Amino acid sequence: MQATLYNQAGEQVGAIEVSDYIFGIEPNVAVMHQYVVMQNANARLGTHNTRGRGEVKGSTRKLYRQKGTGRARQGSIRAPHHKGGGVAHGPHPRSYRLAMPRKMRRLGVRSALSAKFAADQIRFVDELTFERPRTKDFIAFLKAHGLADKKTLVVIDSKSPANENLRRSANNLPQVKTLLAHYLNVRDLLVYDHIVMPKAAVEVVESYLGERTRVATPAQEE
Repeated sequence: MQATLYNQAGEQVGAIEVSDYIFGIEPNVAVMHQYVVMQNANARLGTHNTRGRGEVKGSTRKLYRQKGTGRARQGSIRAPHHKGGGVAHGPHPRSYRLAMPRKMRRLGVRSALSAKFAADQIRFVDELTFERPRTKDFIAFLKAHGLADKKTLVVIDSKSPANENLRRSANNLPQVKTLLAHYLNVRDLLVYDHIVMPKAAVEVVESYLGERTRVATPAQEE
């Protein structure tokens, strides 16, 4: 399957061959949904905590005698219905972590990429380099590609010095995020309106999401 290839100035310079297995499948909406649920759950800290009646300060004596006062019987000032008492059935630290098979995670990423490709929301560029970190240059790149007012995800292949200049150039723009190709995930792919992929990043994505991939590549697949 072929896609249009652009240069950094926004001009068409040819075509690029991309994998049907990654960019041309029927998106599996259920798997994408399960992936996002997993990501959101794994992002929760689970550090919330409340004190029960055995953990709050207060006397252990009975407030008044059981019978003969005409009042409701009370056993402790630390009971939940008293001011300053413990919380009944309150939250305590726990893990919200969810697991998902690797094949399903990769299917979710491939489904999101295919959905973006079908919607013409992926821009393939031959290369994306900056001599020095400069936000003005990156804004010029976005304007040349008609992405100045779009939420844009820029996928990079590695942490090279050239890509570091790119990352620092885009770092001050709140609507732009740079992401390593190995860290692609469904939430980022769906949240951002457009995806920018240099050829080098496409090769990395196809190397670990490809049909014949057997060995897992170290990646943040949350």
